[in-house]
Amino acid sequence: MIDSTPALFLKGYDWLPGVYRRGGGDGPVETRLLGRPVRVLRGPEAVAFFYDEGHARRSGALPGPVLDTLFGRGAVHTLDGAAHRARKALFLTRLTEPAAVEALTTQVCEEFRAALGGSGEREVVLFDEAARVLARAVAGWLGLPGGDAESADRLARDCVAMVDGFATAGPRHLRARRARSRQEALLSEAVVAARTTPADAPWTPFEAVVTHREADGTLLDAHTAAVELLNIARPTVALTWFVTFAAHAMSGSPAVRRRLADGDAAFAVAFAHEVRRFYPFVPFVGALATEGLVVAGAHVPPGTMLLLDVYGQNHDPELWEAPYRFLPDRFLGAPPHPDRLIPQGGGPRDGHRCPGEDITVSVLAALSRELARLAFTVPDQDLRIPLHRIPTRPRSGLRLVLSPRRRGGAAAPVPSP
Repeated sequence: MIDSTPALFLKGYDWLPGVYRRGGGDGPVETRLLGRPVRVLRGPEAVAFFYDEGHARRSGALPGPVLDTLFGRGAVHTLDGAAHRARKALFLTRLTEPAAVEALTTQVCEEFRAALGGSGEREVVLFDEAARVLARAVAGWLGLPGGDAESADRLARDCVAMVDGFATAGPRHLRARRARSRQEALLSEAVVAARTTPADAPWTPFEAVVTHREADGTLLDAHTAAVELLNIARPTVALTWFVTFAAHAMSGSPAVRRRLADGDAAFAVAFAHEVRRFYPFVPFVGALATEGLVVAGAHVPPGTMLLLDVYGQNHDPELWEAPYRFLPDRFLGAPPHPDRLIPQGGGPRDGHRCPGEDITVSVLAALSRELARLAFTVPDQDLRIPLHRIPTRPRSGLRLVLSPRRRGGAAAPVPSP
C-alpha cells in the first residue's frame, strides 16, 4: 500500500476525508502514514470504539516531533490505565468545576475589554490581540509566578508557535520547538522555586500541579509539572483560532452578529458549538491498536495506528444536514451528543477526551458576545482559509477597524470541502 504521508502535507484537512471516501466510507479504511499501517475510523460508534482502552493505547502513539512541539514529553496524553486516570483527575478537578470555568471566563472578558474596548479608531489583527488576551487571562487564572504583561505576552507568542508548528516541517516547526523549550525551562524553574518556598497566595491551579502526586504517590518531576502547566495554558491560548473563526463567521452574517450582540446566552453557546464544528482545527487524533484487536471482523496487528477522522466527522453529511453551511441554530434546544460533535477529539470525560471543553465553550460563547458588541468593521483583506495548512486560519489573521461610532462588517468567504 502506498504511503500517503505526502498527500497529508499537500491536502491538509481534506487528506483523511479523502482516504475515507476512496475506501468506500463504510467501516474502517486502510492506508499508510509515516511508513506505518493505519486504520481510519469515523462516526459515533467509531468514537466509542476508539476511546475504549481495550481497543487503543496512547503510549508510543504520538510522534516525537508532535511531543516536542504540541504536547511535551511525559504529558498526560501519552499515558494509559491507572497512570492516566490519576494524572487526568488533576485536569478534571481544575478545568471542569463550574466556579473555575466561570472565573477564567470572567477574567478573559475583562482582558478583552481592556485590550479592545478603548476609544478612538484603530486597526488591529484579531488573531494577535486574542492570543495576548487569552494568555494574560490564563496566566493570572493559573497563578503563574511573575504575572507581568511582558511574561504573559511571551507566553502568548510561544503557545501560538507551539500550535502553529506541530504539523509541519521547516521554520514553523523550529519555532515551535524553541518556544516549548523556552517555556518548559521557565516553568520548571517556577515549580522548583514553589516547592522550596511556601506559597502565600490562595490555592491556584499552579499550586495544584506543583503538589500533584501520581498513582504511586510521587510528586511530578519539575519538567513534567512544567509540561502539564503548558497543557493548561497552551490549549487556552489556542482558543485564539476559534475566536478568529468566530469573527470570520460574524463578518459573513450580520444577522448572526446581531443575535449575539442581543445577549441570548443559549444562542451564544449554539454559535460556539457551530464554530467548533464548522471551522477546521483538529484534523484527526491517533492511538495504537492493542493486542488481539478485531475491527469489522478483521484482525488488526498490535501497534497499528488508529486515526479518528475529526474534520471528516464534523462535516459528514450522514451526521449533519448541510454540513458546509454555518448554521448555529442546529445546536439550539439540546447539547450535541459527545460522540457526534468531536472538534477536540471525542471519548468519555474521564477518558482521553479533552478536559478543557467546558472552558472552550464558555470562553468562546462569552467572547463571541463581546466581539459582536464591539464597534468594528472588516476592511478589504484576504479572508480565505486554506485547508491544506494545519492548523489553518484566515490568511490575514482577520484585521478589524475598531471605532466607537460604527458597527457592521463585510461579507466573508467560508471554507469549502
